[in-house]
Amino acid sequence: MKVMANGERAWLLEVTGAAEVRAVAAALRLLRSEGGPPWVHIVDIVPAAQTVLVSASNPAHASALQQPLSTLTGLPRQKTSVGDIVEIPVSYDGEDLDAVAQACGLTPEEVVAAHTDTAWDVAFGGFAPGFAYLTNGDPRLRVARRSEPRTAVPEGAVALADGYSAVYPRRSPGGWQLIGHTDRALWDATLEQPALLMPGMRVQFRALS
Repeated sequence: MKVMANGERAWLLEVTGAAEVRAVAAALRLLRSEGGPPWVHIVDIVPAAQTVLVSASNPAHASALQQPLSTLTGLPRQKTSVGDIVEIPVSYDGEDLDAVAQACGLTPEEVVAAHTDTAWDVAFGGFAPGFAYLTNGDPRLRVARRSEPRTAVPEGAVALADGYSAVYPRRSPGGWQLIGHTDRALWDATLEQPALLMPGMRVQFRALS
């Protein structure tokens, strides 16, 4: 793992892929809550596709984290997900469902079963407020993005692309494959915690009859 300075109060941890991102972020969350100094001085942990940004409360606390972070790879990694499972009901009526099924060598019914049988991990957020990249689903559901993105994807669209699943939190352009939609809100700016899904949570999709 590569540890790089990011301003005066943060470190950027560069790892090998999504699985290690989940493990490192989970270890850091546990250390922040139970590990004592210097871990208690972490104010933010931001996972991405291949990096984890760790911010401290001030430059001195950030400096104290450098050496412990550089040896983080030696920590046990059994627990990669924390928090509750969030259930999201889905109507599987997406425009791309048949094309996804064909690309995966499945029937549309098998795509729905594969999408709902496994709980997905919330790996990181990005693209838009409330948009969460979900990983660790059924490996048969790996499909490419659309060759031509849509100019408008409706709010609540449930989608697949490049091994990830996601729910579009608001109407926006997008190039993912649409397999269904949900009425559950992914983002509410009036709440203390606006995003429904946060890294470390898990998502269980449920098919509506």
